[in-house]
Amino acid sequence: MARPDLIVSFIAGALIAAHRIVVFGSDDNTVVTASAATGSLIGISDLGADAAGDRLDVILDDIAEVEYGGTVTRGDLITSDASGKAITATVAGSRTIGFAMVSGVTGDIGSINIVPSKI
Repeated sequence: MARPDLIVSFIAGALIAAHRIVVFGSDDNTVVTASAATGSLIGISDLGADAAGDRLDVILDDIAEVEYGGTVTRGDLITSDASGKAITATVAGSRTIGFAMVSGVTGDIGSINIVPSKI
């Protein structure tokens, strides 16, 4: 269930898999895979990028598909693990990318409603 409303094209700062949470890279036009719950999570990669310098679309708003990195229950606030996969946010100070629309487990492609915030 994906219903992206705002999609922006960025330049990949490195290889980025599809359906991963991303953060800004070294400049305004670059993104990289998120690597921590404390990063400034901005969106979800659509199809990903094979290498640095490739263009990729990032979903910044509405409902997007993301790969789960653990057990997620619909309604959970979502943050990033070390690989840009979606996990349940449980630690104070974590940044969140949104909330889960469907439950799932590691490796599932689930849907989240993108609403960036901080716990």
